[in-house]
Amino acid sequence: MKEFDLAVIGSGVGLSLIEVALNRGLTCVLVEEGKFGGTCLTRGCIPSKILVHPADLIRETAHAARIGLDFQLVGMDWSTIANRMWAKIDESANIEKSLTGVPGLTVLKGTGTFTGPFAMRVTARDGSEMEPFRAKRFILAPGARSAIPPIEGLEQAGYVVSETFFGEKFPDKPWKSLVILGGGAIGCEFAHIFSAFGTQVTVVEMLPRLAVNEEEEVSHMLERQFRASGIDVLTGHRAISARPGKDGGKVVVVRDEVSGATRELACEEILVSTGVRSNADRLAVEKTGVEVGPRGWIHTDAYLQTNVPGIWALGDINGKYQFRHKANYAADVLAGNLFRPAGDPERKQVHYDAVPWAIFTHPQIAHVGMTEAQAREKGGRLLVGYNHYSEVSKGYAMGYEPDDADDGFVKLIADENLRILGVHIIGPNAAILIQPFVYLMNAGFSCTLPPPPEHGHAARRQLTDAVHHCIEAGTISPIYESMVIHPALSEVAAWVISGLRFVDEP
Repeated sequence: MKEFDLAVIGSGVGLSLIEVALNRGLTCVLVEEGKFGGTCLTRGCIPSKILVHPADLIRETAHAARIGLDFQLVGMDWSTIANRMWAKIDESANIEKSLTGVPGLTVLKGTGTFTGPFAMRVTARDGSEMEPFRAKRFILAPGARSAIPPIEGLEQAGYVVSETFFGEKFPDKPWKSLVILGGGAIGCEFAHIFSAFGTQVTVVEMLPRLAVNEEEEVSHMLERQFRASGIDVLTGHRAISARPGKDGGKVVVVRDEVSGATRELACEEILVSTGVRSNADRLAVEKTGVEVGPRGWIHTDAYLQTNVPGIWALGDINGKYQFRHKANYAADVLAGNLFRPAGDPERKQVHYDAVPWAIFTHPQIAHVGMTEAQAREKGGRLLVGYNHYSEVSKGYAMGYEPDDADDGFVKLIADENLRILGVHIIGPNAAILIQPFVYLMNAGFSCTLPPPPEHGHAARRQLTDAVHHCIEAGTISPIYESMVIHPALSEVAAWVISGLRFVDEP
């Protein structure tokens, strides 16, 4: 049985660890069952954004009427949009080709299954089995896959998930009608894409609101704007069955979780986006002794190590913040730790206090840190502030006025020492506007101030004076001391600090 110094399962973020090991002269084996490059490149964030951008432009042309411009969409070349998307996905082939013949690296294309703690066999895509191998170290990064809910008749009716949408079920043209099961990030992005392209979209979410991980006011604004865009939103509804419909269409039966009433939704296609499940089961990790949780996610410690020394896991497989940027960060930490012994003071831990994310729907949403409810549960006095797009000159110039239904906002949550706990944005360029807060939060420490002020103008003056004596990282203090370009949209984020007020303790 051939033995390697390091085995990496998954060619997404795991590739960066292969490079580290090869540079040390170690022998490596890479196992990949699908396209090379991981979820983000081949069936996730990158190809979806290639579809999101034209949808954004369509929405912007409609919004332009607010500032006196009348744009008419005279046509849409779906094939051009699709070809640009496939060109990016097809970079997977270049990645695979670049790995061929690399000294010290063996690439195995197939599904890896553990036969023991550090032994694995690989089944090729044609069903044939390759020679088993052993490795001194394993890095598990096989990702996750779409979870399919137990809906009666769904398999017979047929459906699309992200893996097949960016694959054999990509449509030749936008569907006439689409039912999306799931109102999370993926469902909301696809709702925006296809509704902008002229598809009649219905979103079915069994929870009381869309984007349930966001602030309630963010979810409510998103739902209002979806409805204003012609999207039918059914929150608090569960899909209970599906069947083939007329003329090749499909029918989904949904039930109101409060009233119990049912209704039928006819559509051309069904998109399932009800979450993801761990790929750990495909690895048969139980044969390694690696601990997994009740939902199959692999348990890892602050060093990304499993309970079995010599086996690490990162990326989606550990179930923590399933974003490629989190995986990249974790890979950087693991690359520095991989060859350091336990107890080495140079080893770093991963920290997830300031993991940002964005939902590229319309309006765009961005999030970092705690929600207000989470901060209240933690305890202590809180400062909460809002700033709307209409409250800054650039926002007005873009066509936003007070009381507009689509007047987005920035919400900032801080503790009594001005340490940033969370930031939530809904509106244009939210993903860009949130990034400076991420930098501040990752600066890593805060300052201790005198007893907090109460309310009113004098209180604000007292708060400002305190800030001038404590220009520390991790707080809002650098914003107070910085100039912000005027008039620029960055003001809507920076000057949210002017609206900070203490809120009552729960």
